Amino acid sequence: MILLTVNTGSTSVKLAAFAVDVATAQAGPPPRRLAAQHLTGPELDPLGGIRGFLGRLDGAPSAVVHRVVHGGTRFTGPALIDDSARSQIAALSELAPLHNPVALRWIDAARMVCGAGVTHVAAFDTSFFASLPRVAAEYGLPPDLGVELGVRRYGFHGLAHEAMWQRWCELEPHLAGGGKLITVQLGGGCSMAALERGRPLDTSMGFSPLEGLLMATRSGDIDAAVVPYLERRLGVSADRVVEMLNERCGLAGVAGSPADPQALLDEGSERAKLAIELYCYRARKYLGAYLAVLGGCDGISFGGGVGEHVAPVRSKILSGLEWAGIKLDEDANRAARGQESRISAPEAPVSIRVISVDEELLMVRAALTVAKLA
Repeated sequence: MILLTVNTGSTSVKLAAFAVDVATAQAGPPPRRLAAQHLTGPELDPLGGIRGFLGRLDGAPSAVVHRVVHGGTRFTGPALIDDSARSQIAALSELAPLHNPVALRWIDAARMVCGAGVTHVAAFDTSFFASLPRVAAEYGLPPDLGVELGVRRYGFHGLAHEAMWQRWCELEPHLAGGGKLITVQLGGGCSMAALERGRPLDTSMGFSPLEGLLMATRSGDIDAAVVPYLERRLGVSADRVVEMLNERCGLAGVAGSPADPQALLDEGSERAKLAIELYCYRARKYLGAYLAVLGGCDGISFGGGVGEHVAPVRSKILSGLEWAGIKLDEDANRAARGQESRISAPEAPVSIRVISVDEELLMVRAALTVAKLA
């Protein structure tokens, strides 16, 4: 059978098709990727995108699995998409206004193009972090301002962090459940997670994907009082300030140029240097916090476009951490550009790896756990 994955971001979508042998999917070889396409742009046409991609396949899909960024507290794992689930995903758009509405447009398009009889499944970015300990999940707010209104730390990039952990377990089988692992996802959005045998103990993104690390265009952690201050000084709404924190800040805002870390390293201007230093400092600070949360770690994995390709960023983030058993093999690090590799020094007790993050394969596995496809 053919299974289609629809991995939506705020301005891009990755489409992929897999050949799945349902009888051996759980214990046999991984599903075979038949085709893939990456579409980008703010005004993508979901109907045209789905029709065009399906036209490249030899057969019609039996199931479609969609990445949905926010599942709230309702969806703690993958779920079949029926009209009720669609309505609940739509209701969660208040918590993820940049992402859930986009996912819904592609869900609606896929349901229309594929027709009746095709199973649709949602795989949620938040579900991997649904069991965060309360001390990591809740803010210092009374219940009537916090959890009763849904204000808590949800965590995002769950598919990426879970995919990294699963691959880590395959590469480091001597560590039961992967041991104590810090996963670092660096792309347009950036996040980090502290995992103990696959159980998330903390993660850097919180109520929204704006919290945490400095990112391509997002500010990351910022004092909440900045929002009303800028609202008054700029004469704009609070919503507009939040838009600016998402779209005009981070690497691009500090550097005053496109948010490509390798390009900023090559540029070498004072603003570019400051942007890279802030980016790596914020990540190193979170890394230190997660060493404390875990009581040390067995390994660190880097994934995402920046994490997999930009060696100087990895080096800067990990600099000065020899005291924690973290030491790079600089030659191995420089050689690891877009390929899986162990980059820690041979004598270092903490293993450091670059891991190719395959969210789509994880989405396929998620669909197979809930869809009756035999």
